[in-house]
Amino acid sequence: MSRSLRKTMDTTRRNKDFFRFLALASTLMVFAMIVLGGIVRASGLSCPDWPTCMGGWLPPVGTLSLLAYVHRLLVLATYPLFAATMVSAWRQHRKVGLIIWPLAAAIVLLALQAMLGRLVLGEQTADLVAVHFGIALLTLGLSAIATVMAFVRYLNPEQPDRLAFRSPFARLSLAGLAGLFVVLVSGVFVSAADASLICTSWPLCDGGLIPTSSLALINMGHQLLVGGGGILMIVLLTRAWRTQRSQRAILSVATLTVVLYFMQFFIGALKMSRIYPAYLLGLHSATGAAVWGTGVVLTVLVGLAARSWDEEVTEAAIPINGPQRARDLLGLTKPIIVALLLVTTYAGMVVAAKQLPSLALTFWTLLGGALAAGGSGAVNQYIDRELDQRMTRTAKRPIASGRMTAAEGLAFGLALLVVSFYVYAGFVNLLAAMLALTGMLYYIVLYSLWLKHATVQNIVIGGGAGAIPPMVGWAAATGSLAIPALFLFAIIFMWTPPHFWALALVRQNDYARAGVPMLPVVRGERVTRWQILLYTLELVGLTLLFPILGMAGSAFLIAALVLGFLLIYVAWQVWRVGGNKIAWQMYRYSSMYLALLFAALVVDALL
Repeated sequence: MSRSLRKTMDTTRRNKDFFRFLALASTLMVFAMIVLGGIVRASGLSCPDWPTCMGGWLPPVGTLSLLAYVHRLLVLATYPLFAATMVSAWRQHRKVGLIIWPLAAAIVLLALQAMLGRLVLGEQTADLVAVHFGIALLTLGLSAIATVMAFVRYLNPEQPDRLAFRSPFARLSLAGLAGLFVVLVSGVFVSAADASLICTSWPLCDGGLIPTSSLALINMGHQLLVGGGGILMIVLLTRAWRTQRSQRAILSVATLTVVLYFMQFFIGALKMSRIYPAYLLGLHSATGAAVWGTGVVLTVLVGLAARSWDEEVTEAAIPINGPQRARDLLGLTKPIIVALLLVTTYAGMVVAAKQLPSLALTFWTLLGGALAAGGSGAVNQYIDRELDQRMTRTAKRPIASGRMTAAEGLAFGLALLVVSFYVYAGFVNLLAAMLALTGMLYYIVLYSLWLKHATVQNIVIGGGAGAIPPMVGWAAATGSLAIPALFLFAIIFMWTPPHFWALALVRQNDYARAGVPMLPVVRGERVTRWQILLYTLELVGLTLLFPILGMAGSAFLIAALVLGFLLIYVAWQVWRVGGNKIAWQMYRYSSMYLALLFAALVVDALL
């Protein structure tokens, strides 16, 4: 290949990458515009003038006023961004109709939305607000179509430039998308008509079957639409898990769409109650835009796949062993690890509150933690599915063994992660939800996708993911964080390397065969045994700082000394004696050590 030809190919690749970035940025910009617009509209505070905000170019004073100002900036920035995206699309993909035409239509809708926006500022009628919101959804959908097509064509340049809906599931996805649009727009109409709180019960309206006012009729009509949409979503999910088991992207996006729909319903139900934290206003708006976006992506993916009725019938006919499937779904969550993480979460709650937390708070915090840890474990098994096949210890896992498809494992894990976040946000608090989300992303993105295969320090740095649960518990109990919470984080962070390096000693042949750069594979057994001892000494020393700094009492001091002495003894045996037997003992005892240490923290906090 000549140098000039290589240079031309590199330039073309960079241009295509730049277009994908622009298309994705445009879609995210419209998404953010819809979310902030929903918050501003619900708060009743907007910028009544144009192009300034409340008469000035500088941000107004106050949180809501600032949000209105940021929303105005997003609106202003959207137009040049879409123009740049269209220019790039014309240069790179002018012959791809599913990129050019959706972007062109989106630009026309943006102009129409700007004109309607001026009217909405002057006259806040429910029908005008609903139309304005509907156009925003269509703009987001069109931009999402172009973005999905850009990524698909990048991964598969031979992908046909057409959508075909030949199967029952394909037509069901179209019906689901239409249903989503109707439900979301009707919800905005109800809100703009001040009918949101007229009916506070379901399925009746304040105990009556027949609405007694026009506002009640509007509200009840929306509730019926939501209920009908829920039935449609359940059918969609059921059909997806029967007929799309081999379609990784379609099954995952279909599952996310249905889960987000019911999470939107969940937040709406909270809105009807008296317990409605202010931050859920933004989450409600974001969820509505997200479920519409995933619905559009699902429809595009189904149309591009163009599967036939026969293909779906054949896939649906594959038998599933119900009891085995239940065991496999549980196995995907890594229940033993989940149990250990829940112990540390609950300890964080008790230590923070200095008393036993309420049963309700405990239930929702631990449920959210179980879903977060289980979902992370399932996604991790999806990521490591090929690696697991090469390791004796993991070859019998559900995805690696072939009992479940990769699509099923990924969809199940993503569903648990999403539900976990909403459980924390709805029943605990925003800080706990954000910390849990950080832990999920840390484990999946930073550790599973990158560190595990990139560096011998994978376990050391990746240990931060497992150290977040006690901070979540602390935040759940107090709504804030404090220095002791960081110490709890540090304990697990320091505990992780000797615990997993002990396992790596036992399974080093597995890791070597799988190509994972664990410490004993890269540096050898002697270095690993020495590092286990060093980290164990540091860990025990850290636990003793708790009572010395006044963050724990004598009960914990005694437990830390006894448990720490035993852990150091086993680590010393690993260093001096070596062998798989003592390394396995170190692995098993270190698990009990952590559980008992945090149990001692709980007892000490209650004394």
